[in-house]
Amino acid sequence: MTPDPTTPDPTTPNPTTPETTPPEPMTPADLTPAPLDREAGYALLAELAGPVAVATLGGLDGLAPGFADWIVTSLFGGTYQRPGLALRDRQIANLAALAALGGVEPQLADHVRNSLRIGMTREEITEVIVHLAPYVGVPKALAGLRVAASTFTAAEAPTTKAPAAGTPESDTPAPDTSASVTPAEARA
Repeated sequence: MTPDPTTPDPTTPNPTTPETTPPEPMTPADLTPAPLDREAGYALLAELAGPVAVATLGGLDGLAPGFADWIVTSLFGGTYQRPGLALRDRQIANLAALAALGGVEPQLADHVRNSLRIGMTREEITEVIVHLAPYVGVPKALAGLRVAASTFTAAEAPTTKAPAAGTPESDTPAPDTSASVTPAEARA
């Protein structure tokens, strides 16, 4: 019997359908706790925020003894030390999270400065915040842009000392919530 040319042969691959191999199973992220490395934490904080920030944290001991050391050791000496993300990528995540939270303007300003310090551009920082608008709302994105704009301005101003991260003595002015900032103004 002659095979019917219109009936596909099940043993022959279909030339119109690409052969696919089953995808390799995804490996889950290694969630093994990162070892805490106090020295690495302080070194990373100094790299990100400068030595003045490290010194300023010591001022918290009068109010909350040990809290600053816990932050630096667990966050910068633990979470930041995990494999899987480059420091730049972690900063993008920090910018997005802090802008989305709202109400944490001093910390957002610190991370805008840190992002500039590690080589991110104003345009990249601005775009991270603009990208959030459909997800977290325009008001939070605008508030984040105001913080970024004032931080960019402060970064250009001559100062006699480095900014003290997250303190009332910071040279970053409080965001002006009375005016809107457009993305073009934030990039200027």
